[in-house]
Amino acid sequence: MCGIVGAIAQRDVVPILVEGLRRLEYRGYDSAGVAVLNGSGALKRVRTVGKVQMLQEAIDVSPTHGPIGIAHTRWATHGMPSERNAHPHISADGLAIVHNGIIENYEILRAELRAAGYSFTSDTDTEVIAHRIHHHLKSGVTLLAAVGATVKELAGAYALAVLSESDPECIILAREGCPVVIGLGKGENFVASDMAALLPQTRSFIFLEEGDVAEVTCSSVRITDRSGSAIERQVHQSEVSADAADKGQYAHFMLKEIYEQPRAVADTLQQRVANGRLLEAAFGPTANEVFRCTEAVHIIACGTSFHAGSVARYLIEQLVNVPCSVEIASEFRYRSPVIPRNTLFVTISQSGETADTLAALRLAKQAGYLSSLAICNVPESSLVRESELVMLTRAGPEIGVASTKAFTTQLAALGLLVVALAKARGATAEQEKMLVTRLVELPGMIEKTLMLNPVIQELAQRFVPKHHALFLGRGTMYPIAMEGSLKLKEISYIHAEAYAAGELKHGPLALVDADMPVVAVAPNTDLLEKLKSNLMEVRARGGELIVFADPESGIQPSDGVTVITMPKQVSYIQAPVVYTVPLQLLSYHVATARGTDVDKPRNLAKSVTVE
Repeated sequence: MCGIVGAIAQRDVVPILVEGLRRLEYRGYDSAGVAVLNGSGALKRVRTVGKVQMLQEAIDVSPTHGPIGIAHTRWATHGMPSERNAHPHISADGLAIVHNGIIENYEILRAELRAAGYSFTSDTDTEVIAHRIHHHLKSGVTLLAAVGATVKELAGAYALAVLSESDPECIILAREGCPVVIGLGKGENFVASDMAALLPQTRSFIFLEEGDVAEVTCSSVRITDRSGSAIERQVHQSEVSADAADKGQYAHFMLKEIYEQPRAVADTLQQRVANGRLLEAAFGPTANEVFRCTEAVHIIACGTSFHAGSVARYLIEQLVNVPCSVEIASEFRYRSPVIPRNTLFVTISQSGETADTLAALRLAKQAGYLSSLAICNVPESSLVRESELVMLTRAGPEIGVASTKAFTTQLAALGLLVVALAKARGATAEQEKMLVTRLVELPGMIEKTLMLNPVIQELAQRFVPKHHALFLGRGTMYPIAMEGSLKLKEISYIHAEAYAAGELKHGPLALVDADMPVVAVAPNTDLLEKLKSNLMEVRARGGELIVFADPESGIQPSDGVTVITMPKQVSYIQAPVVYTVPLQLLSYHVATARGTDVDKPRNLAKSVTVE
C-alpha cells in the first residue's frame, strides 16, 4: 500500500525517484520523502506531509542531487501522517531506510534499543529497523550483513530498501510478505515495490521471493535466499507500456478505467475462447484434471474482489451444481475451516499482493485442498507465482483506488471458470457454446451501458446533499449492490449500505425516509417479481427509488420512482457485469459533484500489503 522507489546510477537519480513516486502515489499519499547520498557520499533527506507534488516543491526550494537514493510515499499504519513519521527514516552515521509493511515485535525491539542508548524521533515501527541495522553495523560488518542480521530479528511483514554513508555504492533490499522488484539498466539499476514505478527506465525486472536479501550496485545484483545461500532469480521482460498510467483525455483515472472496460473484458476473454468453446489450456495444462475432480469450491478474497467471488458463488451453484463458499480472507486466516473432499481453493486479487489473501493461500497449501487457483491482474505477483493454477485478468494497470475494470475483468474470468467447471462435469457442447457466447457479448453490452453516462451524471446531482444511501439487489445482484454501495462510500464519503432486498423488512426498512435514496438493480430474472414487492415497501414508507431496470421489467417511473432503462435481453451470466457499470458511473459523478479526490480517496490505498 505504500510505495518504495530506489536508484543507483552514474547520474542524478532524484528525478527518477520523484517520477517513480508519482507513479506509485495511488498506493499511499499521506506523506512522501527522499534520501540521497550526494557526490561526496553524504546523506541528505527531504520529507513532506501530503502528496508527491508537495515533496517536489520542497526539493525545488532545497535542491537535492545524488547518484544513489531511496524514496517513499506513505499510507499510515504506525503513527499519524506527519513529517516526523514520514519515510525515509534515519539512524546515526548516515543510514537511511524505507519500509512497507508492519513489524509486529517493534515494541520489544524499541525497548532493547532504548536501553542500548538509541533515541527515537518518530512513532513508527520503521525507525526500529533503522536503529537495529545501525546497531549491527557497529560490530564492523558490511551493510548487507547488518540488514541480513536485522531481518532475522523481525516478526511481521516488510519490504526494505536501505542505504548508508558507510557503504555508499549499494542499496540493500529485503522482502518478507511485501513485494520488491529490481529493475535492470545499463550501468545503473533500480528498485521499487511495483514495476510500474520503473517502466520509464527499464523493462527488465527481477522479483525477489520471500526471505530474499539483495545487494544492488550500478553494475551488479547479488541475492541470497532465506538460508543465506546465493541464488539467481529469473529476469522477466515486462510488456506494460510506460504510458499505461496516463489519464489521457479523461479528468480522472477512474473515469478512464470505467471506459476501458469493454477492451479489458475483451482482452480477458481473448485467446481463451473460440468458436463457441473454452480452449483447453485456458487455466493451465493440469486444470482440466483438477476441474474433473472438483466437488466443491472455496473462494477467498477481500473488498471488491470478495464481491466478485460472491457473484461467482451464485453462478457456480446455479450453472455447475457444486457447492461454493465465499469468505473474506482476513476472517479465513483465523478459524479452522472444515474442508469438503476435493475442494478447489480460489483466490481473487487485483494486485496479487494483498497480505490477507496471500496468507490465506499459504495456509490453504497445508490444509488439504485439491488445488489452488489464482484470479489476478498482475502476472509477476506473489499470488500468481505461488498458486498451482492461474487465470490472469487483462485489465492493465489500474490506478484509481476505487476498483472498476479490475472488478469486471474478475467477473469475466470467473465466468470462464464457470464454463470450465460445467464442461468438466459433463455440460454439452451446446450448453458450453451458450455460456461462451454470452461472455463474448459482454464488451458490446458494456459499450451500450456506457451510453447512459449523461443521464447518470444528471441523476448524481440528487445525491450531492445526501448523507446516506441504500442499495438493494437479489440473487447475483445482491453482491453488485454491495459493490455499488462500496464505490459510493469510497469516493464520495456518503454513508451507503447494501442489503439483499428481501431483508428490508427485517430491520433496514426503519431507515427509509424521503432523505435517503434507495438504489435498486433490477434485471429481468426469476427474482424480479420478488424485488418489485420489496421496492413497493420502500415507496410505502416515502422512500425515493432509483431503479436500474430491464426495459421489460414492467417497472415504470412515477412520483418518487426514477427508472434508468438498461440494455435488454441481459442473461444471467451477463447481468453482474452490465449492471455494475452504471453504479460505477453514479459513484464517480456523485464524487466529482461533491468535490472529493476521486482517484485518491482519503484514508485509503490501492494495494493492501499489510494485515
